[in-house]
Amino acid sequence: MTDIEDLTARIREFAAARAWQRFHTPKNLAMALAGEAGELLAELQWLSDEEITAALSEQDARDRVSMEVADVFMYLLRFADVTGIDLAQATLDKMARNELRYPADKSRGKSTKHDRL
Repeated sequence: MTDIEDLTARIREFAAARAWQRFHTPKNLAMALAGEAGELLAELQWLSDEEITAALSEQDARDRVSMEVADVFMYLLRFADVTGIDLAQATLDKMARNELRYPADKSRGKSTKHDRL
């Protein structure tokens, strides 16, 4: 199984082989990430949850969505790499914070924001 560090290194090498480092500024990467997230949204736009489930059972639709998910993930990894953010640690830190903000006994089955629980 490939881990985050392996993927990050491979993406870094891909960018370096193409001399793209000068384009991979935090702002540009954040904009690219948002654009790719928009493309992912476009694959699901106007579909009900049931239609999305049905569409994802079709290989062509699943492949398109998978490619958009991969684009989002690659830009996120590249952004974290360029900014020196340890993505795994940032995620663990955020989960610890969310566990405090959304105690299971108060938030179970609710979509209420933490400051209104």
